[in-house]
Amino acid sequence: MCSNKCNSNLLVIQKLPSTNAYLGHRIPTSSFRGYLYGFRNEMAIIDLEKTLICLRRACNSIGSIISAKGHLLLVNTNPEYNGIIQQMAKKTNQSYINHKWIGGFLTNWKHHMKRVQKHFQDFFSAHPADDLKDALTTFISPFDYFPRFRKMQKCFEGIVTHNIPDCSVIINANRNSMAILEANQLQIPIVALVDSNIPNRLHKLITYPVPVNDDSIKFVYPFRNLITKTVILSKEAIRTPAEH
Repeated sequence: MCSNKCNSNLLVIQKLPSTNAYLGHRIPTSSFRGYLYGFRNEMAIIDLEKTLICLRRACNSIGSIISAKGHLLLVNTNPEYNGIIQQMAKKTNQSYINHKWIGGFLTNWKHHMKRVQKHFQDFFSAHPADDLKDALTTFISPFDYFPRFRKMQKCFEGIVTHNIPDCSVIINANRNSMAILEANQLQIPIVALVDSNIPNRLHKLITYPVPVNDDSIKFVYPFRNLITKTVILSKEAIRTPAEH
C-alpha cells in the first residue's frame, strides 16, 4: 500500500507544473501569502511544493476517515467539473453535490434525509407502476415526467447514505462559503482547494486547505485520481488487515 501511495504522489509531482496549478491572482489575501513562491508579471505564483505537502496532509486525513468506516461529501459548484466529481464519487461510493449549495444542507441533514425519503415514498405510492412504465417510454427518468420531483431528485441524487458526512471535500472554496460554514459549525473536517483570493475568514475555517489555482481543470484530474486511490486503498486495508 505504501508503494502505491508513493507512486501516486510521484505522478502528482510530475503533473503539477503542467496543470497551471501555480497561477494565482494579482492580489492574494494575507492568509494565503504563506503559500506563495513569489510574483511574476504582477501575478501571484503558488509554491507547488507547499501544495504537495498540503495534498499529503489532506490524503492522510481522508485515508484515516475511510479506514474508520467514515464517508465523504464531495462538494462542487463548477459545471465544468461535474463529470469529474460524479465519476470520483461513484467509483469510491461517496456522496456528492454538483449544484448550488442549499442552505442548511448539513446543519439540517437529518431533517432533509427524512423529508426526501417521505417525498419519494409519496411519489411511488401516488404513481402506480404502469404510470412509471409509460413515463419511461418517452423520458430518460420518471422524474422528468413528474416535474414536481425533478428538482429534489437533482439535489439529492448524489447522496448515498443517511449518515451525516465525516468529511467535506470542497472543490471550489470561494463559491461554497455556506458549505464551509456549516461543516465548521458541526466540526466536520474540511478538505478544500483554495485559490490565492480566498477570504481570510473562510481560510481559517478550512481544516486541510490545498493552495492551488482552482480554475485549473488540468489540476482537478490528478486531484480526483489521488483522492480516488486514497479511498480505494484505505477500503482495501480494512478488508485485508492481515496483509498490511
